[in-house]
Amino acid sequence: MQPQLIAPAVEREDEQSSEPPSRMRADEPPSLSVPESSLKSPAGSQWSDWRWQIRNRIRTLEQLSAYLPGLSEREDLKAVIAKYPMAITPYYASLIRKPDLSDPIFRMSVPNPQELSDPPCLSEDPLEEHIDMPVPGLIHRYKDRALLIATTTCSMYCRHCTRKRIAGTRETAISSRRLRQVVEYLQAHPEITDVIISGGDPLTMADSALESVLSAVRSVKTVQVIRIGTRVPVVLPMRITDELVQMLRKYHPLWINTHFNHPNELTPDSAAACTKLADAGIPLGNQSVLLRGVNDQPQILEELYRGLVRIRVRPYYLYQCDLVRGVEHFRTSVRAGIEIMEYLRGRISGIAIPTFVVDAPHGGGKIPVLPNYVVSMSPTHTVLRNYEGLLIHYPEPGVETKPDEQTELHGMPGVWELAAGKASVIQPARTLRGQRREKIRNRSGLESTGFLFD
Repeated sequence: MQPQLIAPAVEREDEQSSEPPSRMRADEPPSLSVPESSLKSPAGSQWSDWRWQIRNRIRTLEQLSAYLPGLSEREDLKAVIAKYPMAITPYYASLIRKPDLSDPIFRMSVPNPQELSDPPCLSEDPLEEHIDMPVPGLIHRYKDRALLIATTTCSMYCRHCTRKRIAGTRETAISSRRLRQVVEYLQAHPEITDVIISGGDPLTMADSALESVLSAVRSVKTVQVIRIGTRVPVVLPMRITDELVQMLRKYHPLWINTHFNHPNELTPDSAAACTKLADAGIPLGNQSVLLRGVNDQPQILEELYRGLVRIRVRPYYLYQCDLVRGVEHFRTSVRAGIEIMEYLRGRISGIAIPTFVVDAPHGGGKIPVLPNYVVSMSPTHTVLRNYEGLLIHYPEPGVETKPDEQTELHGMPGVWELAAGKASVIQPARTLRGQRREKIRNRSGLESTGFLFD
C-alpha cells in the first residue's frame, strides 16, 4: 500500500498573533505488527524529497489508518485530533515497529485519548511565555538571551509538545513586519547576545524564508551567537540538504540543538543529517524530554546518549516533562529523573551526560536537578560521594591536619570522621574498580617506581 497523498497545508500571509505556539491510558490500540506493505517508500526519489514528506504528512484518522490498518476502528482518536492536531511525516511513521503504546515512536506521534484528561496542576502555558513576550514572537526571559518564534509549523507534532496549545492549529511564519519589530527590540537591548530561533520548527521553512530570519538577527551587531532548535534531523532528516547547509554556514557562530528521545530514532538517515551539519562546522546539541513509557528507563537513555556522541551530537538537556495540558500520561516523577542521572554518572563519559532540568512554571526558567554528591560540610572539610558510593574528604585551603591512620585502618570511620579530618576516605566494598585495583596490586614483581613506563 502506497502512502496516501495529503494536500499541502495552506500558507497564510496574515500576521502572527502575539501568542507563540507553546513546548509544547485510555484503552490501548490493538497490539498488531505493522504490515510491511503499508510503509513502503513511493516510487522514484519522492521519498527523499522533504517537500513531498511535508505535503504527505498524516493529518487525519483515515490517513493514519492507511499506514496502520489496525487503527481504522479507533473513532475515539478523532476528538483528540480535533483538539490537538496530528501531523506525522511518512518517514517518521515508517519507524513504527508495533502500532500500540508499547512502541516509543507510536507513543510520541499518534494521538492518545488520555490527552483529553488533565489534572488541575496543568495549564496551557505553564512557562508563561506570553508574559515574557515584549514584542510578538520574541520571548525575553533571561537577561542575555531571547527566543524567537519564527514559525508555528512543525513537520511532526509531538504529542508531548510544550507549545501544544497552539501546535498545528495554524501553520504560518513570522511576517516581515513582526521581524522588523524583533530586530528593533534586539537593537534596543544590547544585553541580548544570544538568540534562539525556535517555533514550531524553523527548518520547515524554505531556505529563503529561514535566511531572511537569520540575516535579520545577524544584522544586530550585539548578537554574538545564533542557535536553532529543531526536530527535523529526527523526523525529517532529508530536509538537511546541501543547499540548506551551505546557507546556514554563512551565519556562524551558529549552533543547532535537536531533539532525539529514543534510540529507535537514531537511523542511518538521521545520522547522515547530523553528520552533514557537523561537517559544516555547526556544533550540535540534543535536548531530550523524559517521557513515561518512552525513555524513562536508564538503560534506554544510556543507549541513546552513546549513539548521539557517535554522530557528534552532545547531549545537552534532559527535561522533566512540562506541566502542559494534554501530557499528563507522559509525566514521570522528578525522582525518576534523578535516579537516571545517578545511573549515568560513572557509566558513560561526561560528554554524554546531559543536565537534568525542570523548566519551572511561572516563567522561572531552567532549574538543574542533580543527585546529591555533597554529603557533609565542616569549616575544615567537605565530604563528597562518588558514583560508586565512595566517600572522601576534601580539605579546605589552609588545613594542615593529617588524617589519623589508625582511625582509617581500624576505627571504621564514619562521615563525622571525614568532616573532622580524622579520616580521608570510606571505601565501598567489592566494587568492580576496587577488584581491578586489587589485581594490579597483586601482580607478581610489581613495584611502584613513580614512572609510567619501565
